[in-house]
Amino acid sequence: MSIKQEIVTIENVRKTASLLKEVVLTTPLMKNNFLSDKFNANIFFKREDLQQVRSYKIRGAYNKIASLSPQKQKRGVLTASAGNHAQGVALSCKLLKIN
Repeated sequence: MSIKQEIVTIENVRKTASLLKEVVLTTPLMKNNFLSDKFNANIFFKREDLQQVRSYKIRGAYNKIASLSPQKQKRGVLTASAGNHAQGVALSCKLLKIN
């Protein structure tokens, strides 16, 4: 199996953002005072733990599954993950009505 590599363009980013806007939350940045003080810097964490599946993994899983051809979607989706990625795949399949 060969891996198709695609050049990232602003058009691709906009297309993906549009696809994901109904699926993922826009999560806030929150300043971490402990690390900011420790390193004398402004350190912020992106709160992806606020997503429905508690991680950013929903973004890649949904984007990939939604981009499959109707024939491939009909065949179903399988993941070997048991963690955050699996949760993203499961939610994506539920939203897209894919086994």
